[in-house]
Amino acid sequence: MKLYNLKDHNEQVSFAQAVKQGLGAQQGLFFPLELPEFELTDIDAMLEMDFVTRSSKILSAYIGDEISAHQLNERVKNAFAFPAPVQPVSADVACLELFHGPTLAFKDFGGRFMAQMLAYVSGADEQVTILTATSGDTGAAVAHAFYGMENVRVVILYPQGKISPLQEKLFCTLGGNIETLAIDGDFDACQALVKQAFDDEDLKKKIGLNSANSINISRLLAQICYYFEAVSQLPQEKRNQLVISVPSGNFGDLTAGLLAKSLGLPVKRFIAATNANDTVPRFLEKGEWQPNLTVATLSNAMDVSQPNNWPRVEELFRRKTWRLTDLAYGAVSDATTESTMRELAEMGYVSEPHAAIAYRLLRDQLQEGEYGLFLGTAHPAKFKESVESILGQTLPLPPALAERAELPLLSHNMSADFAALRQFLMK
Repeated sequence: MKLYNLKDHNEQVSFAQAVKQGLGAQQGLFFPLELPEFELTDIDAMLEMDFVTRSSKILSAYIGDEISAHQLNERVKNAFAFPAPVQPVSADVACLELFHGPTLAFKDFGGRFMAQMLAYVSGADEQVTILTATSGDTGAAVAHAFYGMENVRVVILYPQGKISPLQEKLFCTLGGNIETLAIDGDFDACQALVKQAFDDEDLKKKIGLNSANSINISRLLAQICYYFEAVSQLPQEKRNQLVISVPSGNFGDLTAGLLAKSLGLPVKRFIAATNANDTVPRFLEKGEWQPNLTVATLSNAMDVSQPNNWPRVEELFRRKTWRLTDLAYGAVSDATTESTMRELAEMGYVSEPHAAIAYRLLRDQLQEGEYGLFLGTAHPAKFKESVESILGQTLPLPPALAERAELPLLSHNMSADFAALRQFLMK
């Protein structure tokens, strides 16, 4: 598999190099040189396969012969050791629940697959430092995926006071090879620090720097697989008029869905669903890229004004000669998010803010004869305080959260200062 740097098409790397490097020169994202497509008969046969077998086939279409079929299958089996069920919500709408993994969020798929790939492509004595920023769920997924791995140090930056207390407990209580930094700033400030670190060639070399954000191609490819899994669970008559609404912050999830469509998965259209941080909806409406300052919302994992994966979306549309005007979109306020959560609860489905935003736009845009899927990216209990307050009901804590809820936080506080971060990384 060859990948090229979106900022310098002459820089081309193998899959193994892309996994280890994370980013190319000038912080450019890697993108597949070949865009494989399955025949319709292949798609039909794949939708009859089990999750692991099908996912291995999808991933091998991109990775090629860099990893043997047997090795890839074993590592996919280790990574995807939990289900992604489609839960009906109404007659024509269902939720793809991606929160049944160890940290109760969709990031478990990408985080665990990346850990498997990095372990495979790194030498036994190669020291790796994973540096990543999180707006909530990435931190936990990455921390748990790499926890206890030899020769891997994980440093996670998150905006202090801007993620839910239970999200924080999930990854800031592990210790060992997992180090967490509460940054005085928003997610974009954390992301900027990570990018500065990757620009520092000396630092990169000395500590074997890598990133586990959705900018890493292994995480992105893993996320393609659950779109196929979703369609495999739908009756045949619902597959041909499928609309998928994706709660979007850094836009990795939507990119993966569009790559699934590029492979031949029958999706009529996607909806890019955001909160008040609506850079992309405004861009799709007016054609001007004008990020505002990030504002804090109920759906904190989507509080991103400068989504890192957007260049990949544009590149895919360019390569496939699709029209960006065909991508549906919308932004939802906190007040509407709350009323939508209450509406879902009355229908018998308890949801959290991110999924509620995706549902709202799907509900408003679904046409007669279409079938809608919205992504449930995190377990409602991860946002226990806000969900309980909005719905006026008590949520039981799932075991994964209950066992960490009372543990002390092991985070260090730090200003959004690269010199301080560099010193910390070099220690």
